[in-house]
Amino acid sequence: MEDADDLVVLAADKQMEETIRGLLSQHQALGIHPLSFEVYSHPNKDPGCRSKAHKFLRSLQTQYRRALVIFDYHGCGAEHTSAPEHVESTVEERLGQSGWNERARCLIIVPELEVWVWSDSREVDRCLGWDPASQRVRSWLQAKDLWSTDAPKPSDPKKAMEVALEQAGLPHSSSIFRDLAESVGLRQCEDESFQRFCQILREWFPPPWQQ
Repeated sequence: MEDADDLVVLAADKQMEETIRGLLSQHQALGIHPLSFEVYSHPNKDPGCRSKAHKFLRSLQTQYRRALVIFDYHGCGAEHTSAPEHVESTVEERLGQSGWNERARCLIIVPELEVWVWSDSREVDRCLGWDPASQRVRSWLQAKDLWSTDAPKPSDPKKAMEVALEQAGLPHSSSIFRDLAESVGLRQCEDESFQRFCQILREWFPPPWQQ
């Protein structure tokens, strides 16, 4: 596989695809070496990633050294019957049986991608169309009982983002997720699934001085 690219990522939708593209462009912040990669979104979104990732990625085994499947827990079709860890292991088992062996991983975001959006960075306000100099979006959401004052993130991250964008008069688009991924400091996201995302990449693609 000397001519193979480093990584292929299968994401659930365009928003997640743009998020991953933005994150992977920041190899130094992630603590990995520069990557050659491609990101696809599954036409059947979260359920498609859960049940058909191995079929989608089967033909790409010789083109990429590693594969990563990412989708939301909420909406994947198994959130009421299986724990996230079980769903991940099932997807990885199918990928392994399809020929990827130990070169593929699955990462589920609980509850959904928007949980990665929320940190205390003023860049979050800017990306969501707010002027942090006049009012922070976090304070506004707390006043609306959409974010508990003692919680690191809103209880419903997706609803909080939708309401904040509506208040700012900013259309919901995948470009916002790309902007967030490229602008907000990666160290400020403490979500467990995001930390696992970083850990997987660092195990696979350590920086040159660690190789």
